[in-house]
Amino acid sequence: MTPPSRRLWDKGEPLDERVLRYTAGEDHALDDRLVAYDVRASIAHAEMLRAQGLLTGADLDAIRVNLAEIGLEHAAGHWRVTLEDEDCHTALENRLVERIGEAGARVHLGRSRNDQVLAALRLYLRDVVAELASGTEAVAVALDGIAARDADLALPGYTHMQRAMPSSVPLWAGGFAAELRDDADGLRAVRRRVDKNPLGSAAGYGVPRLPVDREATRAALGFAEVHAPVTAVQLSRGKAEAQLLFEIAMLMGDLGRLASDLVLWNTEEFGFVRLPSALTTGSSIMPQKRNPDVFELVRGRTATAQACLVEALAVTAKLPSGYHRDLQLLKAPLFRGIDLAQATLGVLAGALPQLAFRRERITLSPELFAAERAYALVLELGIPFREAYRRVAAELAPG
Repeated sequence: MTPPSRRLWDKGEPLDERVLRYTAGEDHALDDRLVAYDVRASIAHAEMLRAQGLLTGADLDAIRVNLAEIGLEHAAGHWRVTLEDEDCHTALENRLVERIGEAGARVHLGRSRNDQVLAALRLYLRDVVAELASGTEAVAVALDGIAARDADLALPGYTHMQRAMPSSVPLWAGGFAAELRDDADGLRAVRRRVDKNPLGSAAGYGVPRLPVDREATRAALGFAEVHAPVTAVQLSRGKAEAQLLFEIAMLMGDLGRLASDLVLWNTEEFGFVRLPSALTTGSSIMPQKRNPDVFELVRGRTATAQACLVEALAVTAKLPSGYHRDLQLLKAPLFRGIDLAQATLGVLAGALPQLAFRRERITLSPELFAAERAYALVLELGIPFREAYRRVAAELAPG
């Protein structure tokens, strides 16, 4: 059994350590990324309490100064959220009370950890969707650079893994760049769901008798609107998370297809591209090998992105209304998907400019121009396309 703790809900009774570890899980470690955002939201909440006459000016000053200092100390690595803290909200409040005493104990008036975590999470996600969209566009710009560098280089285009029609480096790179910019737009669209102020909804049913001003905290934190009614806040849990993970899955799908092309084109059988040694790894048994592992893993990690989405969707499936501890489990797949996307975008933005096409290995054989030849016959002779199709097929028939 663990000794009595200072968890915010603690009533002085010991808690079985197995229960603590199971219920807190990895939440304390995950919450480290939310500390700065919880500081911002807590200061905004305290300022609202002061404006409503629920906090003295002296208490507000102490809360504001000390929360900011505690946040800076966390950013500098001087402390981390621990299992005993359970979450970042408890860690911050306990440290605040240690420094300023009773004034720190007043900061939780009119809120619950349920609206507190959502405020921090939504502030975090606002930054994340902007960063992911920017990172996605950086990969698109890298593809633009490839298209400009090799603007004159023709490529065979494939359907069904068979040579089909002429393409080019600008067409290939431009297609992926266009879809990545579409992915960036999709990521930005997630902001609509995260840009709602949850503060004041507390555990999902508001704060009876207290004159909280939800509009004041909305304005202070820059949310687009107040999330209302209060019962909608907990019903919304998982929706923004799933929408972001869906957009990440779409993004990773595009990056996976791009990587798949490069893995294929790097084979000796194709030989279209050359990857520098800095982008490849070696074999422990075959001295001649250089392997495109980074692109294989980009391709493979599309599965991870999809799994994160499915996990988030499954957590909320058929939950009744109100808050449930199950919702805590949304953080792990959400943060895992975000980290995966950020890491993948970073590595590809750096890797793609180092890609080199092997011009001497790229040829366009006559059959690639078959459709073009059929169109030319239609224009020259005025015959139906189907007739032109048959004539060209006969011309290309073996023997």
